[in-house]
Amino acid sequence: MYSNADSKCRWSTSSFGEATDPTAGDLISLGEHLGLCRASLGRMFLLRCAAESVHGFVVPRFVTSLVMALLISVAFIAIIF
Repeated sequence: MYSNADSKCRWSTSSFGEATDPTAGDLISLGEHLGLCRASLGRMFLLRCAAESVHGFVVPRFVTSLVMALLISVAFIAIIF
């Protein structure tokens, strides 16, 4: 069941033993790429980001909001009648 394999890492990265910090050219290229990605999304990008933010806020509180609406409507009906 147990193997006698070494526990040493047997993989390498693309840095070939050098520092893995990005260079200035890498950061500039990444910035240009992200700019092109945002431009390709069109005018609806900002609206979609806002909708995702609202969705992220509302979803965890959806059941609580429904319960509160139900309680308020029951209290309102009880006051009227």
